[in-house]
Amino acid sequence: MSPDALFQLGMGLNRDRTSQTEARYTAAHPVREDERLDFFTERDGVLCAGSHLIIDLYGAEGLDDIERIERAMRACVEAAGATLLHIHLHPFEPNGGISGVAVLAESHISIHSWPENGYAALDVFMCGDAEPKRCLPVLEGAFRPDRMEVEELYRGAKP
Repeated sequence: MSPDALFQLGMGLNRDRTSQTEARYTAAHPVREDERLDFFTERDGVLCAGSHLIIDLYGAEGLDDIERIERAMRACVEAAGATLLHIHLHPFEPNGGISGVAVLAESHISIHSWPENGYAALDVFMCGDAEPKRCLPVLEGAFRPDRMEVEELYRGAKP
């Protein structure tokens, strides 16, 4: 891999990376099993790692507005009762699309947008007590899509 490719991935920069800080913190302060936020849970009678929502927004607005997307992600975290660890959003040119992720103690929320088509693809995966479906009205309010399609998967389902 070339040094430029590593730089584009955020590696080799001269500042402390969040993942390095988190790794040191985790090693120095282990979390007791009863304090973990990412535990298996039961959803609709299924024991699983968590609920993963695959969300498609059509005819949506504000998909090139990085501040709007960050506000929506933070509001989703709060509504779902999740724990935010880090948000990283990256704008693309020339169409103004944005890709990003909110890393959660309970997993993640991710987005990739095509504002020129009014389309955004989002993943909301949460485990433990977090409630990912509570993100749906937040996303509807933030981006006002003409249509929103949602598919739910139970990850790590145990028979």
